[in-house]
Amino acid sequence: MSHVTTKDGVDIFYKDWGPRSGQPIVFHHGWPLSSDDWDAQILFFVGKGYRVIAHDRRGHGRSSQVNEGHDMDHYADDVLAVVEHLDLRNAVHIGHSTGGGEALHYVARHGQKQGRVAKLVLIGAVPPIMLKTAAYPGGLPMEVFDGFRSALAANRAQFYLDLPTGPFYGFNRPGAKSIPGVIQNWWRQGMAGGAKAHYDGIKAFSETDFTEDLKSVTVPALVMHGDDDQVVPIANSAPLSAKLLRNGTLKVYPGYPHGMCTTHADVINADLLAFIKR
Repeated sequence: MSHVTTKDGVDIFYKDWGPRSGQPIVFHHGWPLSSDDWDAQILFFVGKGYRVIAHDRRGHGRSSQVNEGHDMDHYADDVLAVVEHLDLRNAVHIGHSTGGGEALHYVARHGQKQGRVAKLVLIGAVPPIMLKTAAYPGGLPMEVFDGFRSALAANRAQFYLDLPTGPFYGFNRPGAKSIPGVIQNWWRQGMAGGAKAHYDGIKAFSETDFTEDLKSVTVPALVMHGDDDQVVPIANSAPLSAKLLRNGTLKVYPGYPHGMCTTHADVINADLLAFIKR
């Protein structure tokens, strides 16, 4: 397996598929999953001749289950380690959910300064901030995230069945057709990671304020969000992020859920390709 070791001694697993001559696309996965969550996108873009890179966040998937560093600064620095190890340039960074925050923070903290980034895509992403604050009164109350922590600590295995069975993919909506394999694959990815990383990661994805990151990004950015996202509600996320980005475009998908990269991969992949080629 391919790993890179960070400056603080963490082994980060990554996939590097497709021709080395192709434009790099770096995928950043959501919580508490792994790079496997991008299968539908990875295979699509490899088939189009792109070089596709996807890593497992520290404490997730096949990366080290370390005790510390489960915050956006470390997440971005870990991405930097992968990018520099592979010497990726002119890369498109695509992040879903928590991975959207990670991708944004990497671009703002490292990628633009090094001239390695071509474009940024945020899908169902957590910026500007999920938590209700004075600056963002439309955010979710702390009780929501405390509930996540309590459920994870009490019975992580059951919690990781309940999320994909219900709100993550919108399978709890009237008339929705549940897909057992998708639910099982979500559970498999979640349980492969470490409980400590996932528990600490809740604070990272819910309380990090990405306002200044959004303001600092100058590369073309696409913000994609389903308007029936029950995990990262659209009202306090995508439209606000698009307004803060200097070169941002908002695309809203009526009725699409948080996990729309899986449930509607054909539509999402086509739109991603069009944006990358633009």
